Amino acid sequence: MAQIRWFDEISTADLPQVGGKNASLGEMINGLTSAGITVPGGFATTADAFRSHLSETGLDHRISDRLADVDPEDVVALAAAGREIRRWIEETPLPDGLRAEITAAYVELGPEGTAAVAVRSSATAEDLPDASFAGQQETYLNVVGTDRVLAAVRSVFASLYNDRAIAYRVHRGFTHADVALSAGIQRMVRSDLGVSGVAFSIDTETGFPGVVFITASYGLGELLVQGAINPDEFTVSKTALAAGRPAVLGRHLGQKHRRMVYGADGSGVAVEDVPKELARSFSLTDEEVEKLAAMVVAIEDHYGRPMDVEWAKDGMTGQILVVQARPETVQSQSDAGVLERFHLRGRGPVITTGRAVGARIGTGTVRVVRSPDEMAKVTEGDILVADMTDPDWEPVMKRAAAIVTNRGGRTCHAAIIARELEIPAVVGTGDATTILADGAEVTVSCAEGETGFVYGGIVDYEVHRLQLDSMPEPPIKIMMNLANPERAFAFSRIPNHGVGLARLEFVINTAVGIHPRALLDYPDVPDDLRAAIDDRAAGYPDPQSFYVAKLTEAIGTIAAAFSPKPVIVRLSDFKSNEYAHLLGGERYEPIEENPMIGFRGASRYRDAGFRPAFDLECSAVRRVRDDMGFTNVEVMIPFVRTLGEAAEVVGILAENGLRRGDNGLKLIMMCEIPSNAILADRFLEHFDGFSIGSNDLTQFTLALDRDSGLVADLFNERDPAVKALISQAIASCKRNGKYIGICGQGPSDHLDFAQWLADEGIDSVSLNPDSILETWLMLSGQTPPDGTAG
Repeated sequence: MAQIRWFDEISTADLPQVGGKNASLGEMINGLTSAGITVPGGFATTADAFRSHLSETGLDHRISDRLADVDPEDVVALAAAGREIRRWIEETPLPDGLRAEITAAYVELGPEGTAAVAVRSSATAEDLPDASFAGQQETYLNVVGTDRVLAAVRSVFASLYNDRAIAYRVHRGFTHADVALSAGIQRMVRSDLGVSGVAFSIDTETGFPGVVFITASYGLGELLVQGAINPDEFTVSKTALAAGRPAVLGRHLGQKHRRMVYGADGSGVAVEDVPKELARSFSLTDEEVEKLAAMVVAIEDHYGRPMDVEWAKDGMTGQILVVQARPETVQSQSDAGVLERFHLRGRGPVITTGRAVGARIGTGTVRVVRSPDEMAKVTEGDILVADMTDPDWEPVMKRAAAIVTNRGGRTCHAAIIARELEIPAVVGTGDATTILADGAEVTVSCAEGETGFVYGGIVDYEVHRLQLDSMPEPPIKIMMNLANPERAFAFSRIPNHGVGLARLEFVINTAVGIHPRALLDYPDVPDDLRAAIDDRAAGYPDPQSFYVAKLTEAIGTIAAAFSPKPVIVRLSDFKSNEYAHLLGGERYEPIEENPMIGFRGASRYRDAGFRPAFDLECSAVRRVRDDMGFTNVEVMIPFVRTLGEAAEVVGILAENGLRRGDNGLKLIMMCEIPSNAILADRFLEHFDGFSIGSNDLTQFTLALDRDSGLVADLFNERDPAVKALISQAIASCKRNGKYIGICGQGPSDHLDFAQWLADEGIDSVSLNPDSILETWLMLSGQTPPDGTAG
């Protein structure tokens, strides 16, 4: 019986003989080449070959005896057993027949046995839909020469008995003797001169199925998988991709300060610094990102399930190839019918931040572990803090309540294992091992978006679980107020009828952080401001492109998350004191005694000095609607004081390509000034509806400053005068056949106010995400769910 199989001879049906990884390579070569997917060729040793090697040499009995009494919880004993077994296998020559077949096949890959290959492990129980053996066994890159290939095969065989692999099999219920290993010998891709990374066919944190998530860094992919670097990240809309439209929803520039390349003698690998100008550039173009995303979608369609794909871009040819694909095993296994949300009941001081993995919260005692030798110090419920993790750490990772690392991205080893263990991880902090004190109590929160926070002290939290398929339909539409686009995919799972208020101010403040006029004046700004702009706009062609791109990414992400439901985007409504807090803001903002009734909203849009900044906002909206195709985006104008101002702003929007009615565009006006309700019929001549801003409407109706603590006790959205104006606005919209909703805080805070609005005939209430379930069930006549304390 042949002891090797060429990749083009195998498929997923051969998993028992060549393992999940190699079977998948063969499946893609045979089934996806016509779809434009290229997989580097090669061959695999069989499971029979592995078992014969162990049985013929007596290694099978020695290994069984050595593992019989080892406690997988005893990391010291486990390490000693694994180390001894690996030495036995590495020192035992392969049988003559197997050695001859490997040698002959390797010679076919290149002239006189000089081909550079990767020697990868492929276990017969790995890469199954319900189990991920991520990094359990070893991979050897840029192996050149017959002797080195044979030695690498022995080392791959030995890696079946790594400490983490032994422990993992025990914990997942696999018998050691039932798992065999196949070695895959695959042509190398020259990504040492290019780029490599990992892609998922769903959002890794929420399971949102409408996107492809891609990580990328320079050089060979091993550093990225290990978590040794913080990679670039890209999110791509499947809907826009299928329509042939611009599809990149999000970009995050990673540090990428190191890369793995070929060794100096042409074999093996080395690690070197990445030139600064290269690290500050995105490693893939949008065109390459979209091409790769299309390949991932094709792979997902072929397998019929969410997939985890490793890819590499050849630096010599520019070709993107797939080097591995396995089923995604975390989000795809979760119960989509149950919504689980973690919510902090307070906040402690922020000690450090990084990329959030797993929308969960964990509390415990910090254990700073600097090497695998110190892992025994981690006990059940501790917070594991490390520079990075690799598969050697897995025996203790399952003890941790949370993981925090200096390095790594959302597809690194720590992230993959944390998701599988259902614990939060904050990766890529840069300083966790130095700033977190061993023995300190902390709270690790990954329930607040893409940024993960480590707070000082133990902060109480609660967990809400809701059976989504049992939700009744309420008498009115319940929409969502959403500021942070990073939460869009997660919040889209909450029952909703769309987004009634998406605030651009949050994006400008957090993702940009610079006054838009400073970006327009660049480079003619002070040196310190120019340096700050250079840093924040790194990776983009110019500061103006950066500003438009960040707004486009935010709007597009929310639109994609909730499509085809409506998403009402309110254009910027910063007041002068708020704009002044942005970098460079003090150069452009007036000092006003009462900014609340000053230079804000529509008045800014028609101002000659601010108009160019407003044009950039309109450009972002137009890109999302017209280029990306998310016509579910509607535009909302805040703080329109007069009828003349309403007409002027609608005209300015039209000049910017946002003409009411074109491509189905709806224009909504905030109803937040008494004049808006008093002259509602006249204002509605210019707009398709109102969204009531009850916060401002209350303060201007009652003549009180809602920022002043001296009169705060009088602030009440349910005051009869405020209600009278709201009733008047609702009646006017009904009379004119126009949309009427509310996006102010009132119905989020007061269930009786939400009920009153429903009774008045309002079309929708837009609520804060944490108020939706309670209000939804109350309006539907049911009891809200209780939270479970943490």
